[in-house]
Amino acid sequence: MISVAFLRVIGDQLEKLCDSLLSGTPPAPQPWYTDQRFTLPLLSALVILPLSAPREIAFQKYTSILGTLAACYLALVITVQYYLWPQGLVRESRPSLSPASWTSVFSVFPTICFGFQCHEAAVSIYCSMHKRSLPHWALVSVLSLLACCLIYSLTGVYGFLTFGTEVSADILMSYPGNDMVIIVARVLFAVSIVTVYPIVLFLGRSVMQDFWRRSCLRGWGPRALADPSGPWVRMPLTVLWVTVTLAMVLFMPDLSEIVSIIGGISSFFIFIFPGLCLICAMGIEPIGPRVKCCLEVWGVVSVLVGTFIFGQSTVAAVWEMF
Repeated sequence: MISVAFLRVIGDQLEKLCDSLLSGTPPAPQPWYTDQRFTLPLLSALVILPLSAPREIAFQKYTSILGTLAACYLALVITVQYYLWPQGLVRESRPSLSPASWTSVFSVFPTICFGFQCHEAAVSIYCSMHKRSLPHWALVSVLSLLACCLIYSLTGVYGFLTFGTEVSADILMSYPGNDMVIIVARVLFAVSIVTVYPIVLFLGRSVMQDFWRRSCLRGWGPRALADPSGPWVRMPLTVLWVTVTLAMVLFMPDLSEIVSIIGGISSFFIFIFPGLCLICAMGIEPIGPRVKCCLEVWGVVSVLVGTFIFGQSTVAAVWEMF
């Protein structure tokens, strides 16, 4: 579902970019080659699929640098646009700074969980590091989360101050399509998503490769395909992942619906699974009873919070869809 959301964002930006390129033409039906049902599969085949094909995740460190710079540019543009206020930008006169009801506060949890759902790749990233030590890994993790928090906060706050409750789920869709600064932001934003998609695909493919390996060990698969990391297994799984997520984009066109559903699922990875791992680790780690009790309580609280967020956000998302 995360891959579906990423492709949905890329499709939105491609659509807006095509509208910007054809803004000077007379009003007429859009050419077939500007339809995202054509441009998105084309981009997936020419760019996303080759980036997702490598065997190891270490290759993504080069593309991730470009994605990080693109995210910084996006936050800077949204912040500057609020103060400069270019012509053609319409904003809400007095955006409400308080929620309509106390229950509406819970609607932000799925978005926060989706935005910070990045630690599934922690093990793979750690294995690809040259300097594998706990202090170095802790420093990298803390700095990365602080950078994400700063970029997300600037984008969210100034996006809301600019458009209020009328802000789009994909914030760049709220800006006019003829502003060159916004056009560059759309291109870079799409680039940043393209660089993240292969990382999510790598994790999903690793799970499928593990199932394949177990099947081959039980004698269910041909011996020639016993190595799941080989090209004869890795490439079909990669093509299958891209094809399925691409098809799902056509059936879930609203990004807000996708994020609402993913946010509930993300609570498992952010709260429930780490909480369960912490509780289980306390049974085997030699630590003092007082520290052990505090960590066990923290694990239980994490599980309870994750369960609440999952139930509330999933029910709300399904209710809005139907």
